Amino acid sequence: METNILISCAGVGKTYGSGANAMQALQSVDLDIATGEFVAMMGPSGSGKSTLLNILGCIDIPSSGSYQFEDVRVERLSRDKRALLRRHFLGFIFQGFNLLNRTSALENVELPLIYRKIPPRQRRIMALEALATVGLERWWQHTPGELSGGQQQRVAIARAIVGRPRILLADEPTGNLDTARSIEIIEMLRSFNRSEGITIVMVTHEADMAAYADRRIQFQDGRIVEDSSREVS
Repeated sequence: METNILISCAGVGKTYGSGANAMQALQSVDLDIATGEFVAMMGPSGSGKSTLLNILGCIDIPSSGSYQFEDVRVERLSRDKRALLRRHFLGFIFQGFNLLNRTSALENVELPLIYRKIPPRQRRIMALEALATVGLERWWQHTPGELSGGQQQRVAIARAIVGRPRILLADEPTGNLDTARSIEIIEMLRSFNRSEGITIVMVTHEADMAAYADRRIQFQDGRIVEDSSREVS
């Protein structure tokens, strides 16, 4: 069966600073991720996994090598075109939720649709549907301060999926939650992956959360040292 490669990194390196102060965060990373995969990236702090996630999310660009999203060479795009790619094809989930404290759950979920210039009525319908998907349709008027940590992360997931992205990029999505809420969130992500075919790339320090993924990639010193889908030399 033919594999549909969604993102492809070839020789990706990332260096911060220059000269004696240069710090090589990534070193010649080769990585293909197929549509519909659920990938967990693991490794100690400073190993390069979050740097790669930022490159995959078009927040940063590699210093060397190439990053291709389907048939688009991302490192060749302007800042504005990378922003368009993020807006229309990528969804983000963060450890700290990143919700606007003084606005309702509904308004938080609507935010990416505003950037996409979706009309207000359609925006509201889409946001309510996304909140219903994560089981929070009755909480749409509540602000983040009126919600539990698990509920806040579900609002953040609704915001990430409201635009029907091709890929979800999750940076320690259970890092601020207790065990029960962590399992709730990771099972929700797994359900989206299976039922909707959404590709998920997740950075995590937690082996029990990574176990929900189809594929686990271990980073060390800016390199991939283990990939459960293949041998790494």
